[in-house]
Amino acid sequence: MQRYPITENGFKELTAKLAELKTKDRPEITKAIAEARELGDLSENAEYKSARERQGFIESKIQEIEDKIARSEVIDLNKISGNTVKFGATVNVVDIDNDKESTYQIVGEYESNVDNNQISITSPLAKSLIGKAVGDVVEVYSPMGLREYEILQIRYKVHS
Repeated sequence: MQRYPITENGFKELTAKLAELKTKDRPEITKAIAEARELGDLSENAEYKSARERQGFIESKIQEIEDKIARSEVIDLNKISGNTVKFGATVNVVDIDNDKESTYQIVGEYESNVDNNQISITSPLAKSLIGKAVGDVVEVYSPMGLREYEILQIRYKVHS
């Protein structure tokens, strides 16, 4: 079974989502199905059909998250440091074409969230950054064409 790196925070979020699905969403949908059954003829009962579809979605999501948890390899970011980009690094880059600076943390694919500036280790940008140091320029093919980024800073989680 292939293992996938994940941060401790990402793993906690996955397990919290699984717990919510099992302890909140699953019982709620079971109750909704029971209530819809009481309404009578199931063949023409839209509430029942809708609840069963939702139940299928919830059960599918539970299986998906359980699989992700089973395949996850939690990486302790407190044990990672160095002068090159690795999993868990927070990297400041500048787009050479427009001088726009951005900051990204490289995380596992199960926890990437562009809105939080967390990019998957499997993303084109992260793949280009891995192993590089401050001052290096990387080329990334994007939907907007070839982009060049210079690495300005690399940080790792500070020990607490």
